Amino acid sequence: MDSTYILYLGRHTLETALLVAAPIMLVSVIMGLAISLFQAVTSLKDMTLTLVPKLLAIGVTSLFFGNWMMQVVVKFTLEIFNQIQSYGQS
Repeated sequence: MDSTYILYLGRHTLETALLVAAPIMLVSVIMGLAISLFQAVTSLKDMTLTLVPKLLAIGVTSLFFGNWMMQVVVKFTLEIFNQIQSYGQS
């Protein structure tokens, strides 16, 4: 195992983590901006107004994208295990 492979593995791990986290992060940012805009327009400063809609949006996003996110993580895990197995046999 050389340094280029370790760098590739680290980059691939970070890419997979960002890919899996992207839908939830995007929905959270969009909901945060929408709620902040609503609060600025209506002058409401209630903290539960920011928390509850974000949690609901994240829950719905997890329901829609959960299967895809799980497939990406399982594919990555299988790739890692296959590489570990190939190093063990040589």
